[in-house]
Amino acid sequence: MLRGTLFRHVIPRTEANPLLHPRKLTLHPSYMTLFPASFRQGSGGPPRIYTRTGDRGQTSTYAGDRRPKDDQLFEALGSLDELTSLLGIASHYCAELNTELLDVQRDLQDLASCVATPLSVAKESHLKRTRFEELRVTELEELIDFHTGLLPPLTSFILPSGGLASATLHLARAVCRRSERRIVPLVARGDTDQVVLRYINRLSDYLFTVARRAAALQGAAEIPYKRT
Repeated sequence: MLRGTLFRHVIPRTEANPLLHPRKLTLHPSYMTLFPASFRQGSGGPPRIYTRTGDRGQTSTYAGDRRPKDDQLFEALGSLDELTSLLGIASHYCAELNTELLDVQRDLQDLASCVATPLSVAKESHLKRTRFEELRVTELEELIDFHTGLLPPLTSFILPSGGLASATLHLARAVCRRSERRIVPLVARGDTDQVVLRYINRLSDYLFTVARRAAALQGAAEIPYKRT
């Protein structure tokens, strides 16, 4: 297995515990503000998905500060959520890449936790739980090199094509680039670590590469761009 830490996240996940942190048997930080305290603390009674705390257009970061829902931080988190949802669709249509894409989804969940913990207001106890590792960038680069070695070299621009899985991955790449644009101002104002930007920049290259790989695995033709 090229990626040595591919299974670093795997723990028992059940329908009863769908939001467990992949490394610890605790609720993932990016979900901490989504649930009422009674549910987070494990008290009795059925869990509720709604909290009513955001009905006035504000919500909390993991660090606890309240911000408008159209804050740049939440715009970034929304794009990351859209991105990982697209990867879920793509993995459904390309079983050969399913495990790898699932691992990227887990990385994105950890990345979102990091973004949801602004450096400007977070305590060290928050940062310790949500710190994003530089190793993830290196792992992506290794995967890009691996898949590139199995593909014919590009001789022209290609259009998003190559079957449903490939086209979905191209769409995910476009959303990834938007996510990057949303993260840039967060890094500039000191709310987000630079490693987040490096990862998301590398991820768009990875998604372009595996979109081509999905087309090759499924025997679908890529459509070269020709000027009309």
